[in-house]
Amino acid sequence: MEFMQFFDMILHVDKYLGQVISQYGTMVYIVLFAIVFCETGLVVLPFLPGDTLLFIGGAFCATGAMNEWLLVALLIFAAVSGNTVNYLIGRALGHRVFTHDYRWLDKAALQKTHAFYENHGGKTIILARFVPIVRTFAPFVAGVSDMTWAKFQLFNVVGAVLWVAGLVAAGYFFGNIPMIRDHLNTIVLLGVGAAVIPLALGGLWKVGRKVLGVGSGS
Repeated sequence: MEFMQFFDMILHVDKYLGQVISQYGTMVYIVLFAIVFCETGLVVLPFLPGDTLLFIGGAFCATGAMNEWLLVALLIFAAVSGNTVNYLIGRALGHRVFTHDYRWLDKAALQKTHAFYENHGGKTIILARFVPIVRTFAPFVAGVSDMTWAKFQLFNVVGAVLWVAGLVAAGYFFGNIPMIRDHLNTIVLLGVGAAVIPLALGGLWKVGRKVLGVGSGS
């Protein structure tokens, strides 16, 4: 029963974070580090509450319950190291993940992330940070797709800093406004959409020009 209660607390960290802080004190940093590391590092745990955790963590920092600088530094490290582990697992397994049936692997989520990766390349590692499920599979797909180590780590670090610092800061300044807190996932997805749509339109424009160029040459 205690394990089930702990698991429920992890899945609904927005409701229980205050309780964790009061019961475990500074151990809360280790709990939050573990959640972010596991969500970004293990493809079997894409359901962990990354965005909500960062936002609510920022809100508690604003009350003085946690130190915002320590929280941001630890969670950036968790996000970078988690993605790195995920990338290495994908690289070790290679392209056979698309042909073999692994019970622990969500094939639909993998294919969706791979399509996203094919369209946006390295930028996927940054953009995926803000998209639940996709952020867990993006570094894995980067490893499977043989993205170079240097390129991956560049996008990995930039994405981790933007994701962690951005959402913790948003929680710090706006975490106590009910409308924003209750619609966090929608707001994050709208923000990502605003970043992705211009990229997609630019890609379509290039394809269209290429097709027209081929047609006029014939």
